[in-house]
Amino acid sequence: MEPTDAGDRRGLSRRKFLQVGAGAAALAAAARLSRAAPAAKRPNILFLMVDQFRADCLGAAGNRVIRTPHLDRIAREGALFRCAYTAVPSCTPARAGLLTGLSPWHHGMLGYGTVAERYKNEMPRMLHDAGYATLGIGKMHWHPQRNLHGFDRTILDESGRVETKGFVSDYRQWFKAEAPDLDPDATGIGWNDYQSKPYALPERLHPTVWTADTAVRFLREYAGEAPFFLKVSFARPHSPYDPPQRFFDMYKDADLPKAAVGAWAERYAARGQTLPPSTWRGDLGAEQVRRSRQGYYGSVTFIDEQIGRIFEVLEKRGWLENTLILFTADHGDMLGDHNLWRKTYGYESSARIPMLVRWPDGLASTPRGQVLVPPVELRDVLPTFLDAAGVAFDEKEFDGRSLLELIRGKTDRWRPYIDLEHNACYLRTDHWNGLTDGRTKYIYHAFDGWQQLFDLEKDPAELNDLAADPAYAETLALWRKRLVAHLAERGEPFVVNGDLAVRPKGMNYGPNYPKSSSAPEGKTS
Repeated sequence: MEPTDAGDRRGLSRRKFLQVGAGAAALAAAARLSRAAPAAKRPNILFLMVDQFRADCLGAAGNRVIRTPHLDRIAREGALFRCAYTAVPSCTPARAGLLTGLSPWHHGMLGYGTVAERYKNEMPRMLHDAGYATLGIGKMHWHPQRNLHGFDRTILDESGRVETKGFVSDYRQWFKAEAPDLDPDATGIGWNDYQSKPYALPERLHPTVWTADTAVRFLREYAGEAPFFLKVSFARPHSPYDPPQRFFDMYKDADLPKAAVGAWAERYAARGQTLPPSTWRGDLGAEQVRRSRQGYYGSVTFIDEQIGRIFEVLEKRGWLENTLILFTADHGDMLGDHNLWRKTYGYESSARIPMLVRWPDGLASTPRGQVLVPPVELRDVLPTFLDAAGVAFDEKEFDGRSLLELIRGKTDRWRPYIDLEHNACYLRTDHWNGLTDGRTKYIYHAFDGWQQLFDLEKDPAELNDLAADPAYAETLALWRKRLVAHLAERGEPFVVNGDLAVRPKGMNYGPNYPKSSSAPEGKTS
């Protein structure tokens, strides 16, 4: 889309469009986005998303080491959801839940694979149709990679992935133009490695800066009449753990938390084995855990600083108090907990995520700084945005509910617990289903029927598996019964003769996965 004089009529000159920098034509067109519907008191919506961000890596969540002042501000001036989860803790199925407002069985992705090309209801499409100017910046992780799903425009950083023939991300195109003699992967860490080191190039070239720069430029230049829906999706702190040197040094002498390792996790230690840098399991030693976490924490604070820049321009334009801000992640990161790395597990480090919401006064009159404990999930984000935008929708078409209900104190209809699952990804025997209410968690490993039960109130690190403890037999039976009820609509092979069944073979796509989409098996995320 090339700039036209339509932009001039909305207050931006062609020359100004062409000065915006990263992806000039794309960003200029995005800054000019406009829908016919008037703003009419509807809030702007700023959706801040990160990749592989643990729920415990926030100062507002009680972490006394991490430095996240701007994210803590959202919690202080809004609400923190303490029991927020991702139902399928890996990149693409999590994003399918975000996109559709559906549970895994209903959007069809039960493990890591390909987000369908089109769903009946899609977040950016519904907001576009409601009159919002819609722009997505950063990592979408869709297929084909230029699929818009209703966005007016996406400006992409896909972490070097090429999953569509001939695809080159906007970030990579910008990098080549900005630094033609440099290698964007010069730091030398893979996309799923446990290693960490400072970014090897000038900080201004880092994709975290590029993503924020692109968002800031849009916000500075936007002159449309309609409210905007802006998704800013950072590819970090997902590995590579490569913050600039100053952030790496920030945690050099910090008292970083050690890996939490339950006795039940010895099966994942992989002792005596030679493991690749992208391993998903293994006791790599306390020093490697600390080094990985040093880079990870640095990446988190680096992102927080960039989010502060976005807030600054919102305030300068007078939009902060007319913008709903929601911050979340697709999943967490084990970082050596229980001898595990990466994600796809039902444990807190992988499945629990940050969820922060700051709302304009007109959307809720309840106190700010709330810490809310009902279990919420990524499927709740789309209904939240529709609620904020005043878009009428049929609740029966979504599994999620508006988080604004909880913020307004309406808890009577909220779910008592949330479902979790993941098909085998790294190992064919590792497919599981689970439930949690944030106080108790039950996990059923379907390959062989292994059960786990955790008391998250007494044991938030999940060190003690209570499934074999006779004192918890009734609790175990109750949660197993609840999982049977949850899976009943699936029938066999999930439930056989009224009970959970052993399933030697996993299932990556369910029958509700849109038939028009190809579904190749995913292997890494």
